Amino acid sequence: MERLYSLVLYLLLPLALLRLFWRSLHLPAYRSGWRERVGLDAEGPKPAGVWVHAVSVGEVQAALPLLKALMEGHPNLGVLVTTTTPTGAVRLRELLGERVAHRYMPYDLGPILRRLLDRLAPRLVVVMETEIWPNLIAVCERRGIPLVLANARLSARSAGGYARFGAFTARTLRRISLIAAQSEADASRFIALGAKPERVRVTGSVKFDVTPPASLRDRSEAIRRLWGSTRLVWVAGSTHEGEEEAVLEAHERIRREIPDALLVLVPRHPERFPRVAALVRRHRFSLVARTEDRSCAADTAVFLGDTMGELAVFLGAADAAFIGGSLVGVGGHNLLEAAAAGLPVAVGPHTFNFAEITELLVERGAAVRVAGPEALAEVMGGWLADAVERSRIGECGRRVVKENRGALKRLLDLLEERLAAGR
Repeated sequence: MERLYSLVLYLLLPLALLRLFWRSLHLPAYRSGWRERVGLDAEGPKPAGVWVHAVSVGEVQAALPLLKALMEGHPNLGVLVTTTTPTGAVRLRELLGERVAHRYMPYDLGPILRRLLDRLAPRLVVVMETEIWPNLIAVCERRGIPLVLANARLSARSAGGYARFGAFTARTLRRISLIAAQSEADASRFIALGAKPERVRVTGSVKFDVTPPASLRDRSEAIRRLWGSTRLVWVAGSTHEGEEEAVLEAHERIRREIPDALLVLVPRHPERFPRVAALVRRHRFSLVARTEDRSCAADTAVFLGDTMGELAVFLGAADAAFIGGSLVGVGGHNLLEAAAAGLPVAVGPHTFNFAEITELLVERGAAVRVAGPEALAEVMGGWLADAVERSRIGECGRRVVKENRGALKRLLDLLEERLAAGR
């Protein structure tokens, strides 16, 4: 099965490169780093004691406290971070500058990976959240390099997909040195698929341990002044294709009761920014985009967040939030930034990517599920009209985040054990 998997990847490689080129037509940054993805870059990376892979913006953000702790605890070790997306690379540079090395994640093919590992010679490889690459895992095992799946989550849907490749999935998971799962449910799914129980630990989600930078409050206050300090503002963050229509319909309903309410609309993928702007205009809403860097007029109805890495700033300046990917079958996104900012949070019915975190916030009264635009308008409009209720629900969210911190220390203790063993 391993040979068949590699053969399929080789056959798909031209299509993967063509897809990169296609995406680069909308987002030119996808053109950069293609040589790194196929192992053809003439100048390889410098040796690094730890290799951390974080797919995109969300994983980079989650890995930030881990990266800082590793660099502070091992200043001479050297850290390489790989990302799959250019937006992840940009966010890494915004957060850490040149303090860590970066390159794009190579395709999961043995010769490419062996060449990279020859140059890196890492003592530890850490893969964030849900990335399971069979050849990377196998090559690391053969070389005696511990590979840790950190902050690991596995939805029931994803587990069902992996189960279709039964023996192959089981062999791959048994090769992983440590799976640090976010929850008991995640751990149980990994074990059911074949992971060694003694190599699976429940550490919690490090996303509870993310600490906002000291500058966030000042940046949020500056944004709020652009929006209008006395207006009521709600954020629809990380929205996907098919969701903006529902969000804009909800906003139409809200503005019937609160005429000067402002919607801050933040699509998940930057290549969609122009299409979403056109959609807003088709709804005949007056629009200001973040990249215009100007204040909203009194009649501005929608502020488009057409930049990357600023969702936390927008949440810090808003009164309530809806987190996208949840009205469509994407599976939702992380609610914790909104909860940590003290905002009441609404989500749709599809939250399997963050099932445990979402259920916890819903159970504790910090978040509410909505089925569609009518329910979203009702919930959001109610919050915007009631400052006392907003504050009460927001405080519930802050309390949940505070009570669940500590995952980072548990994960670091486990990583330190593996680093010590690799000396």
